[in-house]
Amino acid sequence: MKSVTANRLDDGAVVYLGEDDRWTSDLSAAARFEDGDAKDVLAAAQKRVKEIADAYLIDVTDSGAPAGRETLRETIRKSGPTVRLDLGYQAEA
Repeated sequence: MKSVTANRLDDGAVVYLGEDDRWTSDLSAAARFEDGDAKDVLAAAQKRVKEIADAYLIDVTDSGAPAGRETLRETIRKSGPTVRLDLGYQAEA
């Protein structure tokens, strides 16, 4: 399964394309696509240049968690820096 991820332009947050064709910061709410359909969805998302930057596909499990070799990278992207817990998204919690 694949999901589309990008960075939102107005604040740089990591976002995922949701089932409703809107961007969400919750990976578990991201739409999941079969490999064959994912490339077309990605192409459409990459045209939304007024909303997001650098859209690409990631592997996800059926439950919406990152899978494969992207697991560590995507975990860091959505959580923030790993060296200082007073910075990034984890500081907001």
